[in-house]
Amino acid sequence: MGRHPFLAVVGWLVTVAVATVVGLAAVRLIGDSITGTPGGVRSARDVADALASPMPSPATSGTDASPSAGPAPTGGTATPRASRQFTVRGGSAVAECGPAGVRLVYWTPAQGYRAAEVERGPGHEAKVRFVGPDGRSELKVRCAGGHPVLDD
Repeated sequence: MGRHPFLAVVGWLVTVAVATVVGLAAVRLIGDSITGTPGGVRSARDVADALASPMPSPATSGTDASPSAGPAPTGGTATPRASRQFTVRGGSAVAECGPAGVRLVYWTPAQGYRAAEVERGPGHEAKVRFVGPDGRSELKVRCAGGHPVLDD
């Protein structure tokens, strides 16, 4: 009678140890996709720095149909465009100044907000209005000295 409970406990411990080793091996095999964020977790400052850095220019082959891509140059050298990121309570946007005026390159609502009205440009002024749980916030930009600035 003394041996059966002992063997049951030993068998249970061996089963638990094998299951643990198999589980750890499976997690190691699957890798970061189950245990973390691929590429690591980025801080708010890292994200802001990445958004503030200049974006690579689109290919001028005429095959890029994205709405944020500007028209292909018509000849000669392309005019460099000054761009800048702006942030308000409801979201953020990147604007650039070019020969035709200011243009919103893209905009991103903050969590819980949506872009309710957008005047993308190019023109004298470009704006986006964000609407969310804390009300409305508007981001309006214009060009001054060839650079985008907030227009109050």
